[in-house]
Amino acid sequence: MKNLVFIGAAYTVSSAFAMAQTQPASSTAAVEKIAVVGAATNLSINAEDIEQYQANDLADIFRYSPSISVGGSVGVAQKIYIRGLEDAYLNVTVDGAQQTSTLFHHIGRVTIDPDLLRQIDVQAGAGEAISGPGAIGGSIRFQTKDAHDLLDQEEQFGGRVKASYFSNEGTRYSGSIYTKLGETWGVLGYYSTIDRNNMEDGDGDEIYGTAADQDMLFVKASGDIAKNHYLSLSVEQRDETGAFSARPNWAVQEGDALYASEAERDTLVANYRFAHNEMIYIEATAYQTRSSFNGGRFAWLAEIDTYGFDVRNTSETARHKFIYGADYRYDEVTSGAAAGATENAEEGSVLGLYAQGYSDLTAELLLSYGIRYDDYDFQQRILLEEYYGTPVTDSPSSINDSKVSVNVGLAYNLSPAWTISAGYAEAARGKQIGDGFTIDGYLYDGADVPVVANDLAPETVQNMEAAVEYSANNLNARLSVYHSALDDVIFEGFAGNAVFNNIGTVDTDGLEFDIAYRWQGFDFFGGFSSADSELTPKDGLYSVAYGAIDLNGYEFIGLGNSRGNTWVVGVDYTLNASINMGVSVRKVDSIDIDTLHQAVDLGWTDSLYTLNKPGYTTVDLFGEWQATPSLRVNVAVSNLFDELYIDHSSVGDYSEVFATVVGPNEAGRDIRLSLAYTF
Repeated sequence: MKNLVFIGAAYTVSSAFAMAQTQPASSTAAVEKIAVVGAATNLSINAEDIEQYQANDLADIFRYSPSISVGGSVGVAQKIYIRGLEDAYLNVTVDGAQQTSTLFHHIGRVTIDPDLLRQIDVQAGAGEAISGPGAIGGSIRFQTKDAHDLLDQEEQFGGRVKASYFSNEGTRYSGSIYTKLGETWGVLGYYSTIDRNNMEDGDGDEIYGTAADQDMLFVKASGDIAKNHYLSLSVEQRDETGAFSARPNWAVQEGDALYASEAERDTLVANYRFAHNEMIYIEATAYQTRSSFNGGRFAWLAEIDTYGFDVRNTSETARHKFIYGADYRYDEVTSGAAAGATENAEEGSVLGLYAQGYSDLTAELLLSYGIRYDDYDFQQRILLEEYYGTPVTDSPSSINDSKVSVNVGLAYNLSPAWTISAGYAEAARGKQIGDGFTIDGYLYDGADVPVVANDLAPETVQNMEAAVEYSANNLNARLSVYHSALDDVIFEGFAGNAVFNNIGTVDTDGLEFDIAYRWQGFDFFGGFSSADSELTPKDGLYSVAYGAIDLNGYEFIGLGNSRGNTWVVGVDYTLNASINMGVSVRKVDSIDIDTLHQAVDLGWTDSLYTLNKPGYTTVDLFGEWQATPSLRVNVAVSNLFDELYIDHSSVGDYSEVFATVVGPNEAGRDIRLSLAYTF
């Protein structure tokens, strides 16, 4: 069934998800436990889903879920949004390695090669204590493939070469080799290269600044190093080069200047598991990531170094399961002219302690509960120079915060087919390191007073959800509602300065509905998502007292973006063991929101602007044919009817007020053909 669209309910899917993450290999008790807190919109996307539609970037991966959207159009500028909040508010991991911080607020911070992915698990909204630090808006867990995923049990060696053509507009070539070393140890090597020219929009006009070259190298060794001991080691190197505009997430007009830029990411990850018995099942992850963005209008170099670990144990009894452990992450950002010395630096860290429990109170009533403690530390670490001048101060600014977050949830089986659930969850996030391209604006004043005030409060969120699900006779349907309140939102730039402030509370209310039905060879699916995210500004933030303000991707970049109601419907059909095909339709309703509140305060414009985001509908097709045991042919058509639109999760069209502030159009029709040969 189409599991990337029908995202499971508070009982059926979330229970499987919770168990799959930590089920001891030696467990003999198949106790059914669940994760109901913040899990009403959990979804899983597997490698087959990604392969069918020939996903080429983040937008392709998530386009069939109505609750998740990706804005930015240009690959390097793409940002993920869940329930209106940007991915900076999500805990995003690749094999447990956290993807953190912002190199440049006009580009994205999450990059991944879809061909490498075995599975993606998403938890929308603050949820379990095991979701990691700062999971204000939820979490996304990317899991990569290994040699064992690609080799049959009796095979020792294999490989795959794949060639893909995209009519709009590029090519992709990849190759992988995988082998077993002994009975349990395996090695996977993978390389891909993408050559993308400027895309065309639905009117056939060139979308300038979208051409880029991407190269990706990945090596992963994994297997049992002893009885009940598993180890995985991986290294990933990713490089993207292109000529991008000064603000890659804005539209580029013909003749506008483009600047040679390069984005790089190197990641090392080690995963260890020890499955001793039902009471001792240890999982440990250690990682290091270095990312950089070099170029742009000011020939600037920003670099972020991250390292961290997560160590946890799972204990199970007949009716209970407990997961408890500790995680730690350290981030450092440095920046300056690419041809000069480092000028600015900040560092931050967070230490977390957590415990999450799941209990079968009765055969019908299930409980989840958890607690998490996070200790945040932030400082501007080195002697900072303001625009190549003398040091501003000898004393670094520092902020230390700690918070406790709790969660609790219940699910009740009314009957074998009907389940109802409800949950409450909290999460917290202290001050993070700043945007690598703009941290030079957040220094000290002449009186040695930190611009980043020591009384800055950490962000906290309270998330409440309720859901009802029906599952029987090949039909699965689920309706969920939620409300979250994000207090003490940390943001910069108000009152005409570069100070970080707590600017108020973001309230998000939403409703989600999903349905899936299987009949013979057909899988029918549908989904609906409505989310309303509004900022209630703190007193005195603006010179005029405003009520609730809809989030938008220009005024609140890095925070959130408003989106119209989103609908997804489709059907997949399995003709036989060799041929599958499918069609899906995605419809986004138009919305109008009042914007430019800060611009009015700063005197950039005289009045608020009502931003219209027109609605749009896109249709996508796919077909796959296993021509021989070794040769697979895939054909997919994205945006079949050449719809011309700006994704609601991109910057809107403000050209009536500011001529250059317009989000980029999305790509028009793209016919994708790939041939994959396995040996």
